[in-house]
Amino acid sequence: MPIIEITSLEHPGVEVYGTLTEAQLRNRLEPDKGIFIAESPKVIHVALDAGYEPLSLLCERRHITGDAASIIERCGDIPVYTGERDLLAALTGYTLTRGVLCAMRRPLPHPASDVCRDASRVVIIDGVTDTTNIGAIFRSAAALGIDAVLLTPTACDPLNRRAVRVSMGSVFLVPWTWIEEPVTPRMHELGFTTAAMALSDDSIALDDPLLKNEPRLAIIMGTEGDGLAHEVITAADHVVRIPMKHNVDSLNVAAAAAVAFWELRSRS
Repeated sequence: MPIIEITSLEHPGVEVYGTLTEAQLRNRLEPDKGIFIAESPKVIHVALDAGYEPLSLLCERRHITGDAASIIERCGDIPVYTGERDLLAALTGYTLTRGVLCAMRRPLPHPASDVCRDASRVVIIDGVTDTTNIGAIFRSAAALGIDAVLLTPTACDPLNRRAVRVSMGSVFLVPWTWIEEPVTPRMHELGFTTAAMALSDDSIALDDPLLKNEPRLAIIMGTEGDGLAHEVITAADHVVRIPMKHNVDSLNVAAAAAVAFWELRSRS
């Protein structure tokens, strides 16, 4: 594996770590050439365990024989870029306190039918654009046994650098893909009952017996700002809420996801 010392922000090959935007990394015009960035040894190891393809590494010199050593050993003959601490911070926008960044090949999306084939409990993320929330939802989904995550086109990319970091690599553990709208008819085609999380007058508690015996259930979650669109709520088979006290009317979507996933886990 070649160790390449960089002395300039314009060094060929390092643009993926600082110059290119998330949209450019994603490469929507040519998805088969897309890239994403995994950060920190733990997250990179999770991605490698899940079969993701590494393209290059970026780390401080001291980490080559330290935190990055086991990653370098696993990654084969790919370039390892290194340089002065200040130069790398200027390139990435922050000091590499987590030791190492890895550029990895973005996989092509799988059809929803494949992702959901053996699933009984899935979540649909509709319009959630905060990368921290996306990462937290995936982390809860992995921890609490959600079988798959589906995202509408208005949701944030789970392979966004911050979403990957917040999820601690959980985006590599839970099967996920994009789903076209409207979501309820599509989920019916896949054999799922849908439940929209919303504070509507006709909503039922998440622990209502109506949901208990649903063999295949898809929970639909919207952004904490506006929630789900009216047409998404009215199209769903059920409208559900989390019972709350002290006049608290809602939770952050990431917190609500954790509560909902725990309830679904206890019934699956």
